[in-house]
Amino acid sequence: MTEPIVVLCGYEVVKDALVNHGEQFSQRPRHPTIDIYSKGFAFSSECKYWRQLRRFLLGALRNFGMGKKTMEDEIHVELRDLISAISQTGGKTFNPINLLGSAVNSTISYVLFGEKLDYQDPKLHELIIAVRKHVSSIFSPIHQICNTFPFLLKLPFMKHKVYKDIFDIHHFVRKQISRHRETLDTNSPRDLLDYFLVKLKEEELNTGSIFNDTSLIVLMSGLLAAATDTTSSTLKFCLVVMTHFPEIQEKVQREIDEVVGPDRFPRMQDRPQLPYTNAVIHECQRILDLAPIGLYHALSEDTYFRGFMLPKGTTVIPFLSSVLSDPTLWKMPDEFNPGHFLDDKGQFKANPAFMPFSAGLRMCLGENLARMELFLFISALLQKFTFTRTPGSKQLDCNSLRNNKPAMIVSSELCAVPRSTSSVTK
Repeated sequence: MTEPIVVLCGYEVVKDALVNHGEQFSQRPRHPTIDIYSKGFAFSSECKYWRQLRRFLLGALRNFGMGKKTMEDEIHVELRDLISAISQTGGKTFNPINLLGSAVNSTISYVLFGEKLDYQDPKLHELIIAVRKHVSSIFSPIHQICNTFPFLLKLPFMKHKVYKDIFDIHHFVRKQISRHRETLDTNSPRDLLDYFLVKLKEEELNTGSIFNDTSLIVLMSGLLAAATDTTSSTLKFCLVVMTHFPEIQEKVQREIDEVVGPDRFPRMQDRPQLPYTNAVIHECQRILDLAPIGLYHALSEDTYFRGFMLPKGTTVIPFLSSVLSDPTLWKMPDEFNPGHFLDDKGQFKANPAFMPFSAGLRMCLGENLARMELFLFISALLQKFTFTRTPGSKQLDCNSLRNNKPAMIVSSELCAVPRSTSSVTK
């Protein structure tokens, strides 16, 4: 007997499920390929302990300074290195995805492990490769086939094929754990890993605690994979979009010049005075539509929903693409239009259908960090450079950019021309 699957389409339906009926839609379906190595601790699969673990991680991130000036200052340090590296291209054609990936991975390394990594550091290259292999493996066809037919995982050669690229990221995390344990000061945690190790010490006499070595490795690996690839991809796409809409890029730069000037980086406190810049970044995320279906949900109980009785355990797919292009919430859903996020006076206006991080109880754990990174990186890069298409390339419209987003992110090249009005060095 096949298992029931429900696809949610449109803003009203997705909101009704994930927000208004958040408890009923808060579970995840089983993913056998993930469950085997995660022992039930992965947020992306069926995890009985997700509430307690999520609550702890959110608290630890707040204690570490997420969303505060300390985190902002660290991103500014990273920006100096990124801008220096881009400047070395001399305005010539290049693909920024590796530099952006280095900056984002170094940032998350600081958050999780308290360590900023130099772009030439072999440890940073090891991390980037491990993350990419892990993400590619999780979304590979062979994983999907084995999740559908889990009996295949009993075949030794199949199990090896499924997991051969999964565990490099675990190996990286284990080395960080070993280093942190040697230098841990329980009274002064330095980063998210320290907070978790302190919690492990508090729980070490509790033999049934969910805070253990397995949950530590699984969660740290999951945060690395989720917080790096998505953010660097979004940054690259935003820059590509700017090359195809030069008049919009110019308007953003004019706003930054007027509000911030050339002698310092934009800060989060500047964001209310940079409504057009903020709107452009949001619109880039909307048309990128990076996670069209997000992560699957499952029903925690039998639920009567919009005229249908859905049984407990039903797999639910929130079709986020249908929300980000819902014509009832977006005036021009198929066009790149920053006005979607501006009111009649040109001030930033949130749109409830903006759900790139999903919604409800299981929305993206790293949303605040991602929003901060996107605003600070994009505004500073446009303050410093004008990004242009490669010579001879054609200008693409919104639909062409959206339909070719894998190529736009991975392989497309551009030029970063230094702006004479920008002299930011600090």
